[in-house]
Amino acid sequence: GLMGDLIGLIAKRLSFGVLTLLVISVLIFMGTEALPGDLAEAILGQSATPDALAAIREKLNLNLPSHERYVIWLSSFLQGDLGVSLANGREISSLISGRFANTLFLASVAAAVSVPLSVTLGLMAALYQGSIFDRVVSMATLSTISFPEFFIGYVLIVFLSVQFSVFPSISSVTDDMSFFEKLYAIALPVMTLTLVVMAHMMRLSRAAIISILNRPFIEMAELKGLSRFRVIVHHAFPNALAPIINVVVLNLAYLVVGVIIVEVVFVYPGMGQLFVDSVSKRDLPMVQACGLIFAGTYVLLNLTADVLSIITNPRLRYPK
Repeated sequence: GLMGDLIGLIAKRLSFGVLTLLVISVLIFMGTEALPGDLAEAILGQSATPDALAAIREKLNLNLPSHERYVIWLSSFLQGDLGVSLANGREISSLISGRFANTLFLASVAAAVSVPLSVTLGLMAALYQGSIFDRVVSMATLSTISFPEFFIGYVLIVFLSVQFSVFPSISSVTDDMSFFEKLYAIALPVMTLTLVVMAHMMRLSRAAIISILNRPFIEMAELKGLSRFRVIVHHAFPNALAPIINVVVLNLAYLVVGVIIVEVVFVYPGMGQLFVDSVSKRDLPMVQACGLIFAGTYVLLNLTADVLSIITNPRLRYPK
């Protein structure tokens, strides 16, 4: 029946997601494998003795064929053992956990600001469709979309940090800071991320609500004499929720990954910063771990968006 169809659809999406992640993990592994140079020599330096090289090759499984190494790497990764950083010999999982928490903090504060703001602006723009307000909001959001994150970041630094020192230009966050001190420290990166994702969310919310406003049942409600505001809040908005939820979740996925550039601009101690540092230090296990975690988060959130849109799609729940 219907429930079976729904579960079937969701299972299909999930298995596709798992497959995507597998392909990504193979690509990440091959990409880091293909980097030039000998890993064992890179670790021990040029003057290493053959014995020492042999020992470290043994320890890192470098003498196994690469498909076996891939299987060992992936299975230990799934068990939570991400290996050891080459840069300082510490457990990668312990180095990453705090950084990942910081990235999620930044992304969720940005989401908490941008989601309600975008949806409200989208609602207002739909309500006053074609008005000056609608045009100004559309122009403003479109112009922020056309600039890359780092450019928006630097513009904010120039104005809010250099010209008028309202916010710090370097977002250094430590564990002993209070919640509000942290919020103050990340004000600029949050603004940057908000400006980057807001346009997409706002335009889609507006489009979703407008397409519902043109349906017959809205006309009926208006003929009954309900106020425009009430029609939108009680009739249009709940029906436009599915596409809006979808675009919100997709933008969360973008926030977690788009955060990389923003973290580097604001020297924020998150995963993105760690990822970029590890690439320049040629810390391959760290690069692999960060890459896989970013990819995993992105794919998971995309899957969530897919599954939510299946569940909230009225056409699937009440087929004609």
